[in-house]
Amino acid sequence: MVTHIVMFRPRAALTDAQRRNLAETMKDAVRDIPQLRRARFGHRVRTGRPYEQLMRADYSYVALLEFDDHEALKEYMVHPVHERLGAVFFECFEDALMYDFTLDEGDAAIDALL
Repeated sequence: MVTHIVMFRPRAALTDAQRRNLAETMKDAVRDIPQLRRARFGHRVRTGRPYEQLMRADYSYVALLEFDDHEALKEYMVHPVHERLGAVFFECFEDALMYDFTLDEGDAAIDALL
């Protein structure tokens, strides 16, 4: 499995219409791009732990997009709906990080770190 991780902070001056457009375009991507197996979205929670003070940037939201493999991720990236999403997204964020990771579970995944 490959996970596309997007952490972002929207621009402070983002209008309600821009937020709705971003949300609708994200919904279109989830619904219309067949390579996308699972999509989860959320907002940051704070626990008051000391590590929160160590972060250099504060990202309010995250999107976790899961694909069967690297090839499916590459197909997603060139899909016309993703192209539209990218254009809308880049107009809306103040700061963002985007990374792709292979993810596994359990001891085998941990052992792969060794």
